[in-house]
This record gives sequence, C-alpha cells and structure tokens, in this order.
Amino acid sequence: FHKIYEALAVCFCLALAGILLYTVSLLPATGVADKPVNNEVPARYIEKGLQETGAVNIVTGMILDYRAFDTFGESNVLFAATTTVLILLHSRKRAKDKQRREEESEGENDRVYEPKQDSVLQVAACVLVPVIILFGIYVILNGHLSPGGGFSGGAIIGAGLILYLSAFGFEKTEKLFTEKTYKCISFGALTTYCLAKSYSFFTGANHLESHIPLGTPGAIISSGLLLILNICVGLV
Repeated sequence: FHKIYEALAVCFCLALAGILLYTVSLLPATGVADKPVNNEVPARYIEKGLQETGAVNIVTGMILDYRAFDTFGESNVLFAATTTVLILLHSRKRAKDKQRREEESEGENDRVYEPKQDSVLQVAACVLVPVIILFGIYVILNGHLSPGGGFSGGAIIGAGLILYLSAFGFEKTEKLFTEKTYKCISFGALTTYCLAKSYSFFTGANHLESHIPLGTPGAIISSGLLLILNICVGLV
C-alpha cells in the first residue's frame, strides 16, 4: 500500500504541475490592453473605492468590502485551522500526561533543549519584542489608510511572540499567553468578524441602509467596519 501511495502521489504532483503549466501558457501576454482583467471591475475599485468604502487604501477596501464574501470564506478557513490546532494540542496534552515520566527520564522532552540563560538573546528580546508588537499594532490600525492591515500586522505581532518564546521558553511565555487566552482571542475575533460581515451582507442583499458611517477619509476612525475587521484579522 505504501508503494502504491508513493506512486499515486508522484502521479498527482506531475499531473497538477502539468495542468498549472498548461493554464499559464494560455494566459494573455503582459501589457495586452484587451485582456480580461482590464474591465469595469478594477475601474470601479479605483474610481469609486474611496467614496463607497471610505478607505484610503484601495486594496483594503477591495478585500474587506467589495470582496468581503471571499474574505469571509477565508475566515472560515482560519476557524477550521484554529479548531484543528486545538484538537491536536488536546491530543498532545493527553499523550503528554501519559508519557511525561518516560520522556523526562529519557531526555526527549522539547523543553530540555530550550535556551536556559542566553543573556544576549534575552536582552535583545526585551528590547525588540515591545517595538515589534507596537509596530504590528500600528500596521493593523492603519490598514485602511496605508499599506498593511490585519494579515501583515498580525504576522508581525506573531513574530514578536515567537522571538519571546525563543528567548525565555514555554514556561514564561505561558504566563503571558496561555491556551485559554489563545482560545478567547481566536474565537472572539472570528465571531466578531462573522457577525459584522453578516450584517453587511444582509443589508446589502436587501438594499437596506447600513447606518454605519464611513467617517472622514484619512482619519483613524473611518471606513465603517473595515477598522474592526482589520483588528479581528490581526488578532487571529
């Protein structure tokens, strides 16, 4: 069965690569004026994006407003990934409780290999982690005004947490960021995102007024729900 599995995997990869290369060969040449992407849709984004979404950053307005249904689907993918991670952590925790003594005696526990007193790394983390997290918050809050947003800002904050973990280990990191905190942040942010966009879908589909002001373009508190959605994505 394992040999058949390997053979099928190789055939699948070759077939997928062939399909992708064939598809690329059918794409129009770069710069052709009559290619399908040059239509009224991007023109609408560029010409009326600021007026209709209130976002100075047209990309954010497109992703979280015009194409919000697609981003809503991505949020469900994040939800499924979060649930899967929690299931794996739970299974690992049960197995860990069962084999803890054997692992500690054999020195196979991951935490044995953590840095103990790496003063250079810890001092660097103390200096850089607050700056990294503040910069990530800045990128999230300004996502509707400048390049950035929830995806990139959240990745920056996650990098700061990884650096802190590498410098101080699991024990100290769990005092700051526990599994319960992870659950509350992930599910709270995803639920808020889903409810906010469901409201937009309901009002838009029924031609109802949203009653959510867009604010003054260029201000931090502007662009309707986009700021809230950026924060939710950044937290996830």
